[in-house]
Amino acid sequence: MPKWIFVTGGVLSGLGKGLISASVSKLLQQRDLNIVPVKCDGYLNVDPGTMNPHEHGEVYVLEDGTEVDMDFGHYERFLDIEGRGDWNLTSGKIFQSVINKEREGEYLGETVQMIPHVTDEIKKRWEKVAGTEEADIVIVEIGGTVGDMENQFYLEAARQICNEEESFLIHTTLVPYLETTGEQKTKPTQHSVKKLQEAGLDPDMVVGRSKKPLDESAVEKISLFCDVPEKAVVSDPNLESVYQLPLEFDEQNVDEIVAEKLDLPERENNIAEWENRVQNLLGETGAKIAICGKYTEMDDSYASVEEALKHAGAASNTSIQADNIDAAEITAEELEEYDGIVIPGGFGKRGVEAKMEVIKYCRENNVPILGLCYGMQLMVIEQARGLGIDASSEEWGQDGVNVIAELPGQKDIEELGGTMRLGEFEAEVTGEVKDIYGSEKVSERHRHRYEVDPEYIEKLEEGEIRFSGFHGDLPEFVEIKDHKFFVGTQAHPEFKSSLQNPNPLYKAFIEACL
Repeated sequence: MPKWIFVTGGVLSGLGKGLISASVSKLLQQRDLNIVPVKCDGYLNVDPGTMNPHEHGEVYVLEDGTEVDMDFGHYERFLDIEGRGDWNLTSGKIFQSVINKEREGEYLGETVQMIPHVTDEIKKRWEKVAGTEEADIVIVEIGGTVGDMENQFYLEAARQICNEEESFLIHTTLVPYLETTGEQKTKPTQHSVKKLQEAGLDPDMVVGRSKKPLDESAVEKISLFCDVPEKAVVSDPNLESVYQLPLEFDEQNVDEIVAEKLDLPERENNIAEWENRVQNLLGETGAKIAICGKYTEMDDSYASVEEALKHAGAASNTSIQADNIDAAEITAEELEEYDGIVIPGGFGKRGVEAKMEVIKYCRENNVPILGLCYGMQLMVIEQARGLGIDASSEEWGQDGVNVIAELPGQKDIEELGGTMRLGEFEAEVTGEVKDIYGSEKVSERHRHRYEVDPEYIEKLEEGEIRFSGFHGDLPEFVEIKDHKFFVGTQAHPEFKSSLQNPNPLYKAFIEACL
């Protein structure tokens, strides 16, 4: 039987439960255990695929093509694993499944209720993941805040699991610093734990998010009023890099506390290699990179791109400064401040002319540039216009030559959710891309509806760019041979990058920038 760790949150959302889950899992991995992370979201969307990055942050894509919450990026980047779609539950998925079963008569005429039918569906899915993955430990992150109506079903399912099987509960709260009194206030934590206890759950550990490490008096109060040992009151202070958190937890013996209750094997490995990479991340800045997109109001919109740049920098023993820049607002003078440019993915016509001006600047001035998904498409359109073609994209719905066209099989699709070209696809590559990956075949993850129309490839190659990767007839990579670094890919290679195994394309880009 697997053992269970539940991670809940209180006071407010956005405290970093995903990072806490990933950091605890990283430490437990050193005991040669198979750790499987599960994320539960309360929203009624079946998946985040139709949600605006301004509101929800980045949509993360797994190898199997499932669109999931961005916390899976933390899991994969920290643990160096490949997630699965059934590791992410949403209330939309659960309710849809229960209603379908009722319509099909699976409940044999019973009155279908939140308890036990919805909670049983949640538990069955958790247990199926545990069995399929042969997990030693399943770590379940319950999204939102204790007290929210939308996550009560997950908490009830967790309560039932905790009563039946070996488990450990980590509760994350905010410990604010009140400047007028000069102290850390624990009352929000106390109220949050009370709310958790009302749901029938008692924390084994309380993690306090705060600007600075918890002081002794705050630890004593949380221990006394929340009924946890002082050693299980853990500080989660602001850090320069999220990758420091496993090291911070290691100093506080977090995994030892978990191991003691769950009777886990002795730790076999240290995390020295991880610590070395983190030290590189915190070193002197070696390159400044501008991510020129349009979803710049929210820091998490291009989270995986930023992290992949940092991974590549750490592998080159340097720190990378990555700035999210609205392409429509940056000037040529400001572009000169950067060592390299990334044009990330996106949708819609807004901002594309500005992005193509940035692409033109990089092409003409030998500035390293990496185009991702939509970024590659704009590279192609910019080149086509330079050849005198009135180039456009079918997505924009305007007059012109659509060198970017809707993918075959997409034209008659009416439902938006989960219907794009999603997941891992293999490309046969040549040229610089082949040298970068050290292979003639490259597998990366995708998320798009539009693609370069193969009909225009011969005409487009009359200019500087060359198509250097294909999946069947579909172009996957473009490059300019005699440029310092000018590569575009229809894929999202940032989804296959971790601190200890940076993506080769990002690594080559950063090396060119350095």
